[in-house]
Amino acid sequence: MSYVGPEFDPSQPPRRSVRRPLTVAVAALVPTCLAGYLVYQATSGPDGNEPARSLPASSSAPADPDAPSGSSSSPSSGTSPSDKAGEKDKDDKDGKGGDGDDNDSATKPSGGRPAANGPLKGKVVVIDPGHNPGNFRHASDINRQVDIGTNRKECDTTGTSTNHGYTEAKFTLDVSRKLRTLLLKQGATVKFTQDDDRPWGPCVDERARIGNKARADAVVSIHADGSGAGNRGYHVIMPGKVRSGSADTSAIVAPSKELGERIAGKFVSVTGSAPSNYIGGGTGLDTRTDLGGLNLSTVPKVFIECGNMRDAKDEALLTSSAWRQKAAQGISEGITGFLRK
Repeated sequence: MSYVGPEFDPSQPPRRSVRRPLTVAVAALVPTCLAGYLVYQATSGPDGNEPARSLPASSSAPADPDAPSGSSSSPSSGTSPSDKAGEKDKDDKDGKGGDGDDNDSATKPSGGRPAANGPLKGKVVVIDPGHNPGNFRHASDINRQVDIGTNRKECDTTGTSTNHGYTEAKFTLDVSRKLRTLLLKQGATVKFTQDDDRPWGPCVDERARIGNKARADAVVSIHADGSGAGNRGYHVIMPGKVRSGSADTSAIVAPSKELGERIAGKFVSVTGSAPSNYIGGGTGLDTRTDLGGLNLSTVPKVFIECGNMRDAKDEALLTSSAWRQKAAQGISEGITGFLRK
């Protein structure tokens, strides 16, 4: 179609004066109608059935907030509810989400319900994942001294890591969660000292209190060592006899030794890993009286160092999810054997 613009003014043959106003009115309406038709064409599909299209914005109009990142747009808060939730979670983990009381661990069962019927029904197991992933952000908190019965010691540490940066804190949480799943299937009630659900800690004395308060039938603290290269293998640490200050391990030395021996035996058979070649004289067992988590416990408790993160061969095992599943299985079988004796 040919465009009849607003400046179009065709010459007209002489007409009688009585019709001149009508001619002027018609001439004035033509541009308006054509302009309306063009707008309709621009904002509808070829047949008028497609979704409407937006006309280009003028240079003075604000840019489309949904435009691609390369487009110019005015700044806005841009924070969706989910983004805010993520920021809150980060703040909480950074210790900014509340006062110091928010750092306490709950001792409620975690990670699901135990099987209704299983060989460990009615038994309570506390799993203590060594070190908190957030500890490194809270140096002043974890460096403060706490009473461990025999003396005073740092609240906690950041833990070690492999030479390639895989941290002990990540390792212990993964093994602990796998272990929890296995124990729940056996019918046990399982509680954690921390599940990466608090900014830092808990301190070693609180870790002991959590097991004591739960009246746990067994407590296992999961760790990985940070010794020198060439030092390989696992070892289980059991409490020695301590009667000093607030510490008295007299009642738990014997049952803890049995728990440790059962875990060590199952760990080697399931994982195929050899006992430590640098601690325990090849037995995979060690006794200590300098660990607050053991000294302050009133229930059977052991630590297990699953391997040496600083040794390349052990690192290959510790960083394997399949091997960590075996580690959890070995520990689970040891606990089960102890509780079913």
